[in-house]
This record gives sequence, C-alpha cells and structure tokens, in this order.
Amino acid sequence: MGPSVTQTSETSGMELPLQLFLFVDKRPSATEQIRQIRTYLKTLHSSYTHDLQVVDVGEQPYLAERFKLVATPALIKVHPAPQHTLTGSNLVTQLEAWWPFWQQSAAEYLANQGQAKSESTPITDSAQLMQLSEENFCLRQEQEALREQLRFKDQVVAMLAHDLRNPLTAVSMALETLEFSWSLEHQNTVTGLTTETRNQVMKHARSQAQIIEHMITEVLQVTRGASAELEIRPQRLQPKKLFKEVIGQFKSRLSAKSQQVKTDIPNDLPCVYADPERVRQVLVNLLDNAIKYTPPSGTVQVIILHRTTQKVQFSVCDNGPGIPVEYQKQIFDDQFRLQRDQDQEGYGIGLALCQRVIRAHYGQLWVDSAPNQGSCFHFTLPVYRG
Repeated sequence: MGPSVTQTSETSGMELPLQLFLFVDKRPSATEQIRQIRTYLKTLHSSYTHDLQVVDVGEQPYLAERFKLVATPALIKVHPAPQHTLTGSNLVTQLEAWWPFWQQSAAEYLANQGQAKSESTPITDSAQLMQLSEENFCLRQEQEALREQLRFKDQVVAMLAHDLRNPLTAVSMALETLEFSWSLEHQNTVTGLTTETRNQVMKHARSQAQIIEHMITEVLQVTRGASAELEIRPQRLQPKKLFKEVIGQFKSRLSAKSQQVKTDIPNDLPCVYADPERVRQVLVNLLDNAIKYTPPSGTVQVIILHRTTQKVQFSVCDNGPGIPVEYQKQIFDDQFRLQRDQDQEGYGIGLALCQRVIRAHYGQLWVDSAPNQGSCFHFTLPVYRG
C-alpha cells in the first residue's frame, strides 16, 4: 500500500494549513484505523485546510526513519511546527483532544507570516518531502553497504596475509633443505638427499607454492569485487583427506612446541558438499588458534562425526586457557579480541570470517569452552548428495 492522500479543505477567507501523516503497517486493523481518522476529519467544520497522507511503513521505511517512528499506528502533525506525534489504538480520541491546539498552532503560524497565505512552507510539498527522504535513506543504505564491503575486503586481505605464513614457512624450509643438501654434495664430504627424498621435498614446496598462488588470487578477487558477498564453489569433498593435508602444514609448529595431534576420524565418513579452499581456510585458522593456545607438550584434538544424515560435524579442540562464557559469542564478531590476546599476533578477524564461510555453506560454527579447561570449536557442513 503506497502513500495515499486525503485532502479536506474548508475556508472562510483564510487557510490554516495542517499537514498530517498517518503511519500504519499491514495489520488487518490498519484499514479500520484509516477509515476512522478520515471519517473524523470529514466531520470537522472550521476555517482550515488539512492534508492527510497515509503511509505504509513497510513500503516507505525512509519516512518512518525520517520521523523517528517507534510504533504504529501513529498520526503526526508535520506542519506547522512544532511536530507532534500521537500513537496508540485510540487515535481518534487523542485527535479530538489535540485538534484545537493544532488549529491554534496553524493560526499562530499564519499570524507570524503576516496574516497571509504562505506560498512556500518548509514542507508544503509532501511529495518532495517523500522524495528527499527516500533519496536520503537510499544514500545512507548505499553508504553502509560500501562500508561493509570495505570492512569485509580489509578482513579477507588481513586474514589471507596471516594464512600465508604457514605455506611460506614450508617453502622456505624446503628450499633450505635442498640448498643444504646440494652444498654437501658440492663439497663432496657427505652424501646429500636421495633422489626420492629430494623429489618429495620439491613436490611439497610446489604444493605449498600453489596454495600461496591461490591465496593471492583470492586477495585480488576480493579487492576487485563489487560485492561483499562471499563466493563459494561447493563440490564433492572428502573431509578426512583435507584434514590430513591441513594438519601436515603444521608439523613444524607442532614439533617446535612438542605438541601432538590426536585424531578421531572414522573411515566410513561420507563426503561433504563444500568449497575445499574455503573449508581449508577455516581449518587452518582453527588449528592455528588451537596450537597457539595449547601449552608446550600439550595435545590438540581433531574429531569428525557423521552427526546426522544431513550434516557432518568437525571439531578442533585444545587444552589451553579456555574462553570465558560471557565472551563466547563475541569472539565471532569482527575484530573482537580478548584482553589477554591484545599482544598476540593476528588481526582478530579469523573467527568472524570462519563464521561467514560456514554460514555460506548453510552450516553452524560454535564453541564449547570453560576457563582453564580448553576450548572446542565445532562446525557443520552438509553431506554430499550425488
């Protein structure tokens, strides 16, 4: 229901311009409320001109925002100033009580104008008001959408830059190993790597370089993208294989902290329908956090369950300090960081983007944690239906 206009005009040498907006919603009672207000206005006999516009807040949200509307139905005296709002189910009763005062405000307005008709008032053209309000509303909506796009792009860039560290370290270590081996061979002092081992090291370095290339491509796509929507390319995916690949990326870090990974991954797991690189991104972040907060010689657990016929549940657990209950929802907000983590590396956006990725797969991401008892991050992905 768009805005409609009811104009009732009775004059006796002078016009007192009263402009009214009646805001309603789509409830069945709205029609009766409109009828009652219109009927009452038609019964009035006085020297005045009034203009009533009926506005559906669902179709004209910019006007509702323009008048800071908090409830419907609402009848607003828009002009002359001061603006006055009546709300509630007994609008006619309130209007009867306030009408003399509204007439008086109109008379005072004209008196201040020199007892002459006003050719132009701040809001004599209601159509213009609506247009300006709509344009203002749309501009603010566009501005907020642009801000969201920029925030999202900044987050993705920061997250991917953070994720680049692991494959870069792996490539660097592979190159150092090959360089050291070739140096030994050149000196003819010690036999270097075997051909098979050298090929394995080169293959590992090549695979990590491909991961880096893909991440850079993602960064470029996001920075050029015209939308803040997360692009998902789901396909048939074996979760066990992906998990093993990701865990392999962290071997050096696990070794450096004397940590171990315990896995509980059934052999008969069904495939999931997901974007492998996006899921890899989630796993890398969760494992990175688990290793970071697990103390030296501690244990990180990786568990996958065929939770229902529709979903597979993934869990990454640590035995670190845990997360206070009051912050367990906030940690998924953009750039939220616990006080204890202010000096830690990272950007505070990893979990927020993990949440976004999982939701894009129609899954859920949550945490179970208690202070000094570690944390378990769980997420679900849909089962592949070929």
